[in-house]
Amino acid sequence: MTQTAHGVEFTQQPSANPKSAEERAAILANPGFGNHFTDHTAIVDYSVDENGKGGWHNARIEAYGPIVLDPSAAVFHYGQEIFEGLKAYRHADGSIWTFRPEANAARLNKSARRLALPELPAEYFLGAIRVLVAIDKEWVPAGEGEALYLRPFMIATEAFLGVRAAREVSFRVIASPAGNYFGGELKPVSIWISREYARAGRGGTGDAKCGGNYAASLIAQQEAEANGCKQVLFLDQFNDNAVEELGGMNVFFVMKDGSLVTPALTGTILEGITRMSVIQVAKDMGREVTERKITLDEWRDGVASGDIAEVFACGTAAVITPIGVLKDATEFIGSEDAKAGETTMAIREQLLGIQTGTVPDTHGWLTRLA
Repeated sequence: MTQTAHGVEFTQQPSANPKSAEERAAILANPGFGNHFTDHTAIVDYSVDENGKGGWHNARIEAYGPIVLDPSAAVFHYGQEIFEGLKAYRHADGSIWTFRPEANAARLNKSARRLALPELPAEYFLGAIRVLVAIDKEWVPAGEGEALYLRPFMIATEAFLGVRAAREVSFRVIASPAGNYFGGELKPVSIWISREYARAGRGGTGDAKCGGNYAASLIAQQEAEANGCKQVLFLDQFNDNAVEELGGMNVFFVMKDGSLVTPALTGTILEGITRMSVIQVAKDMGREVTERKITLDEWRDGVASGDIAEVFACGTAAVITPIGVLKDATEFIGSEDAKAGETTMAIREQLLGIQTGTVPDTHGWLTRLA
């Protein structure tokens, strides 16, 4: 059995033990985030032949399950791994759509170049998502704020211990039904300032979406959670404590004149797809958006003076989340009683409306999957 998508032929070996309709319904009633996975996975292999020519091949759909790898596989020892995140949304008519997948495909290849992994032609990326969602379309939830989270990733699978780029690689896509990332009613979150740790450095992998960046952020995230915060803020301590990003989200400031400011991309900040979209949506609303350096001092002073009216974070998983308090052992910026700002919510509702089909998609950002 085969299916062709975006010019790529995928062989299909459906799962022999898919979840029953009752089991699936129980999961979709309270999916959480990243706790459950659909019945299948999409896979494409890469290898280099004896003449040194590399190529992608063996595109397929298989049952979701463990990956068998040699203990010396390069991903375990040298961290050659990258990933993406995007969502599939069920619209009111039952159709299923995703948001700006071409941008995710392009960013995956940017990450691949930085991690010395082979670039993946966009048709494989888009085809894998389309075929996987088609076979697992019953897993796409329909509740408010819910979606099917798609996780494309690429790992170095070659078995060897020499320090060089791997010549065997696997690209895969898995999918997980997802509810609201921070759960329940949308409320401003508290953010912990990381004074000791950095998630990336200049010349490093900060603008690549690779596991190592997230591994480097986890100790600071643990510190945040121990202090009652949902996320951690990283600063550039060698650049006037310039604001960079959260553990997995970009930051925006709404100024008192209604304009927006977000940290400029410096090579240490991930270029978020949601970040790009927020900038465009804000401009569509007639708001000025500036990408520039903004420091912790400016954040503190701006909140105190009223020059900064609202602060929010954005990313694929949570979309847009208002920030109420920024704190550490000595700082407390903002208010625990803060309400979600009007501008923050207006941008969030517009962006979610486009994604879920209730607001016109004037930029052609949506791609139908099923």
